[in-house]
Amino acid sequence: MKKNMGNLDKITRIMLAVVFAALYFNEITSGTIGLILVVVGGVFLATSFIGFCPLYAILGINTFTKDEE
Repeated sequence: MKKNMGNLDKITRIMLAVVFAALYFNEITSGTIGLILVVVGGVFLATSFIGFCPLYAILGINTFTKDEE
């Protein structure tokens, strides 16, 4: 897999994942919406650590630059 996510993109996704988890575990959101946010947060974390987003690949988006290696 070729990386297609830049550092700013990764940091943003990690921060959103933390916010989603905090909302769920502090019972601010619950039920189906809460579970969806937790799953989306998990996907954000996974793609951030891998550096590859399949949706970006489909849409032809690339925020990764060679300077970020």
